[in-house]
Amino acid sequence: MYKIQVVKELHSSEGKMVLDVDISVKQGSFTSIVGKSGAGKTTILRMLAGLVKPDKGSIHSGEEIWFDSNTRKNKIPQDRSIGFVFQDFALFPNMSVLENLKCVQSEKDERQIQELLSLTGLTGLAACRPEALSGGQKQRLAIARALVRKPKLLILDEPFSAIDQDTRLRLQQEILRIHKLYNLTTILVSHELADVLRLSDHVIEIGNGKILRQGRTDLFFFNEGKTDQFRMTGQIVDLFFESEEYYANVIAGNMLIKVKVDDTSFNIGDIVHLALNDFNPTIKRINTT
Repeated sequence: MYKIQVVKELHSSEGKMVLDVDISVKQGSFTSIVGKSGAGKTTILRMLAGLVKPDKGSIHSGEEIWFDSNTRKNKIPQDRSIGFVFQDFALFPNMSVLENLKCVQSEKDERQIQELLSLTGLTGLAACRPEALSGGQKQRLAIARALVRKPKLLILDEPFSAIDQDTRLRLQQEILRIHKLYNLTTILVSHELADVLRLSDHVIEIGNGKILRQGRTDLFFFNEGKTDQFRMTGQIVDLFFESEEYYANVIAGNMLIKVKVDDTSFNIGDIVHLALNDFNPTIKRINTT
């Protein structure tokens, strides 16, 4: 269990704000932090990683104390078992893909490097520099580098903001696979609710420096289809069988709506028209050609 009980005064163009949160993250969970820009989401990640010092409070990883303002204990980032994927990738431009991985190894381990290259599909690009990579390839390199030190906690700060929709979907699948393969605890910050729904099992909403609400992802967003709006546009975020019937979860606005579908040709990521008739929602694919 990770416990983050911190207070931090922040300053922005809108003035002073006090970030005051008490967050618990279960070991092995995939937790997303959502909220408007300037709510304090990224600051929480950076305090957890040891990159920003809280004004007061404490941060615990299980029984291990990472920060405590009362005892003035503050572990440096290198001593916290964390892999951090920054929004801007933070890659070394003058180093190759291979060198970007090797430079953060505490002990030389060629086998691990080759495993990470293979896992992220970068083996054939090992000699390339970041400038030669696409947005998705840069993101996979950033993820691989975050895993080099074999962290227990993986932090993702807006990891899909600079990539197209197809690449976004593929990366999400890879991140989920890595999360499960390495038995990680993962914390994601994202503005996109579709990302949160596809990936996380727990959601925390931050607003004006406070926790507004939190809970299990399906309960946090789920809406059975009741709404005053008859028609809207949404995106399919999940497809599944339940009691021998085929269903789609569609996100529309801030609602997650479960829709029974007869057409099995729908795909995750499809943009659809959503018609709502009380408890009988239907979807129709939007022709994008």
